[in-house]
Amino acid sequence: MKPVFKAYNQGQATLFPVSLDSKIPQDSPARLVNQIVNGLDISKVLSTYQGGGSSSYSPRMMLKLVIFAYLNNIYSCRKIEDAVRDRFTFAWLAGGLEPDHNTINRFRSQRLKDTVNDIFTQVVILLVEMGYLSLDVAYVDGTKMESRANRYTFVWRKAVERNRDRLEAKIRQVLEYIEEGIMQDDRPDDEPPTPINSQALKERIAAINASNRTASLPPKEKKGVAKAVKTLESKHLPKLEEYEKHLDTLGGRNSYSKTDPDATFMRLKDDHMRNGQLKPAFNLQISTENQFISHFDFFANPTDFLTLKPFVDGFKARFEERFGRVLERLVADSGYGSEENYEYMEGHGIEPFVKFPMFHKEQKRAFRNNAFLAQNLFYNEEKDFYVCPMGQRMEKVGEAQRQSDSGFTSRVSYYQAKNCTGCPLRCLCFKAKGNRRIEVNHRLNRHKERARALLTSEEGLYHRSRRPVEPEAVFGQSKSNKQYYRFRHFGKDLIAMDFAIFAMAFNMGKLHQKRKNTPQNGRKTNVSTILNGFVIHFGVEYRKSLQSDACHAQNQKLAA
Repeated sequence: MKPVFKAYNQGQATLFPVSLDSKIPQDSPARLVNQIVNGLDISKVLSTYQGGGSSSYSPRMMLKLVIFAYLNNIYSCRKIEDAVRDRFTFAWLAGGLEPDHNTINRFRSQRLKDTVNDIFTQVVILLVEMGYLSLDVAYVDGTKMESRANRYTFVWRKAVERNRDRLEAKIRQVLEYIEEGIMQDDRPDDEPPTPINSQALKERIAAINASNRTASLPPKEKKGVAKAVKTLESKHLPKLEEYEKHLDTLGGRNSYSKTDPDATFMRLKDDHMRNGQLKPAFNLQISTENQFISHFDFFANPTDFLTLKPFVDGFKARFEERFGRVLERLVADSGYGSEENYEYMEGHGIEPFVKFPMFHKEQKRAFRNNAFLAQNLFYNEEKDFYVCPMGQRMEKVGEAQRQSDSGFTSRVSYYQAKNCTGCPLRCLCFKAKGNRRIEVNHRLNRHKERARALLTSEEGLYHRSRRPVEPEAVFGQSKSNKQYYRFRHFGKDLIAMDFAIFAMAFNMGKLHQKRKNTPQNGRKTNVSTILNGFVIHFGVEYRKSLQSDACHAQNQKLAA
């Protein structure tokens, strides 16, 4: 039979214009994004518009475009501009408008930089109202993500301090040469030299220039002093100011990038260059629940030990102080299991389902049956002594204090046996000379015992099984599926803005998938119903009043 083809005419005119809404499926994620953003309070975004001049694109429309673009792995403003022209879904969200890439970039980097965190919080609270989040448990983990900064414009603290010391020595030599000729140094010979900074050097140079003692010097010496002063002013002083600026930018860090001073050089697991080289990066910390991102923050410290306290403080400030959501349980790996973190969680009433570094090793039979390990020695808490495998008492011989980089003080106790000479088990017990001595941190042991009991309980086994599929799965999906493995902005503020948009898009995409895979019943059925009840935290009437006030203020400016 002869094949029959449908009519094909690219220039065919239509009697009625085609409705974009009819081209968008009812289960499209674009409709979910549109529905959620329509119910959000964007009064803070509206407050960034001053009014006057030409009309602006609707910030709600721009927010929909940006979130939906991130949902589709489109992060470039130019590609978003192309998508608005070429794709039905983007054109429908834009209402037929076509903002260019500069407009999209200004909206993202200027309008959302200081306001997107509030919008992200609203999305999280919406998920709480829908029953997908509770915010009483947080699965915490971190990853190092490379910055956009140049990999070879690094500044190292040790190098700066070393060069500054060398420069300071040169400056002292020049000052001694000048003072030898025209000034009298009243400082005693045995007094240590005071550190030289740029301000002190400026004052010394001003004092030398104000002195008239060079007039009485021979021409040759006068010329030498003038040359030395010029060296101080034109060469040494600018270099000293540069080193001071580097140290001020470094703060408590060991390095930073000249093209992005907020970035710190770290060793990355996902080394695309495969050379083990340190690269400018940020330590991204997130908390998840049901694979939704509930909170995030960025840190310059490459290790996770010192990030937990400020991270939880940010979580509590975001949800507890505003919405009364109390964090009750925290789940994390052994990278967070320090005495400082355990003490912090206990003080804030948080159950620590957090492993400590030796947790898995302690569960092995060989470890538990080794009677010579310090952890397995019998301890008499009442009389404060240990007993070795041979029955000898190990008395307390001293204490010491240790301080972490954050200023936290730990106290350790030392216990020593009286006589280990001739002990038949000495070769199995220890190898050092003298009598055996052990170091014990009682407070840390108490926290470990509590964490061990929680982790080995039925609830602990559940959280331990959930942790690999919570933040780790989110990181895997973000880097592999969403292609979000490197930051595209300079500066911590813009990076936080960009990731907040990504987190909202990620949560909305996850919500769309869960709604498709969840039977349509109960409280997870209709987003519009939840949005109507969203008045609990972001009242509709309050939102309307804010918008009307903003419109009124803008109209007044236009009228003026």
